[in-house]
Amino acid sequence: MDKEYASYTAVDQKWVAQIPSHWEMKRLKGIFAMRKERNNPIQTDFILSLTAKQGVVPYAEKDGTGGNKPKDDLTQYNICRENDLLVNCMNVVSGAAGVSKYYGAISPVYYAFYPREDENIWYYHYIFRLITFQRSLIGLGKGILMHESDEGVLTSVRMRISMNYLGNVMLPIPPREEQDQIVRYLDWKVSEVNRLLAVKRKQVSAYKELRKAVIDQGILHGFRESVKKDSGVYWLGEIPTEWEILPLKRICRANASIADVVKTKDDSELVTFLPMENVTETGTIDCSIKKKISEVRTGFSSFAKGDVVVAKITPCFENGKGACLDDLDTDIGFGTTEFINLRPSDKVLSEYLYMITMTRPFRKLGEEVMTGSAGQKRVSVNYIKNFTLGIPNVEEQKTILAEIERRLNQIDKAIEIERENIKNLQELKARIISDAVTGRIDVRSVYISEYDYIEDQSDEEADGEYIETEEQED
Repeated sequence: MDKEYASYTAVDQKWVAQIPSHWEMKRLKGIFAMRKERNNPIQTDFILSLTAKQGVVPYAEKDGTGGNKPKDDLTQYNICRENDLLVNCMNVVSGAAGVSKYYGAISPVYYAFYPREDENIWYYHYIFRLITFQRSLIGLGKGILMHESDEGVLTSVRMRISMNYLGNVMLPIPPREEQDQIVRYLDWKVSEVNRLLAVKRKQVSAYKELRKAVIDQGILHGFRESVKKDSGVYWLGEIPTEWEILPLKRICRANASIADVVKTKDDSELVTFLPMENVTETGTIDCSIKKKISEVRTGFSSFAKGDVVVAKITPCFENGKGACLDDLDTDIGFGTTEFINLRPSDKVLSEYLYMITMTRPFRKLGEEVMTGSAGQKRVSVNYIKNFTLGIPNVEEQKTILAEIERRLNQIDKAIEIERENIKNLQELKARIISDAVTGRIDVRSVYISEYDYIEDQSDEEADGEYIETEEQED
């Protein structure tokens, strides 16, 4: 059973109510000095990046960049030294903080802290990565309202906190030897949880791959035993004999107009508007945004109920952003220009057409022919029009869709179970960290056995929800 300290002192902070009586509370600016070294004249071109997901990493290793950071005026950067605690003043409330293992140049939006006295920087690292502490900072900043994922992670955050406010935040200070033991204890216990999280995330990834395989099997080859024929399509192989080999332009119209419908409507009428973030990678849409037709008549993509939309820009296209608009709650709608709209003919059901766009060959082959600069590559309308595969009759499409739905429902239930397990483990980890850094439990005499240190490889479980917790420098 966890042991408590003999006595406590009330501190009345949002994220901690009391600390052990022999601990202190100090303002952040009394514990840390802020490094104010400019990279002018240029001392290093080794640029570091800080994100809530990865912590402090070389920019070339930051997710989604490929190391293509343009070398701007490096004299505008600051210097970070090894073991500095970096805090992104724009995203600290979503966990953008971490200890640097490198010497390098950092964006001016980062605060680089180093201890004024003999402190264990990793003890404070654990505090800054604690969700309850991050939430306690919300009232200090100015910026975008945030949302919360199923795991309690704050997302869509752009909330700048000035040093004047952050410097006055109160932090607990155990004696140095206790800081060291707390860090050893947390490295040990958190590694245990991270090992389990890695297993659960791998299981979710495996289920997601199984999900893709089910769609591929049904849409590309069907589920029933039948006589096969060579499709003549190099990547497709054999398909049922009675299926037709058709390019998509034979079964749907790309970017079909809604002009005739718009003419019948008043400019003040409200219609659904779909920005990219309101369409998920599993085909659900959020119809909560409504705009007057006069506001969106020009400059946006358009679609009708029953159409299929496909994201054309990287990485949304590769990740499967798109939807069947059978559930659109207005008869027409508008959205980001990064959507390509497909209107099905009587040869194909809307949902079946959407499933075609969700097959791995459709996405993979499209990725190979994208054009444009890095980060702005797009798939062309002509690629989609000429994508060719076997198409069954409408009745068989209904049968295939029903079987896909049945199998996906089973997989999705398994995914939800694993996600719940992940959520519980994340909550357990937060509780372990909180209990230790606030002194709710006394770990001074805890024996720490041998273990392998495991970092949190978070967080694939953001699940493509357009998370914006990475650095934003403008």
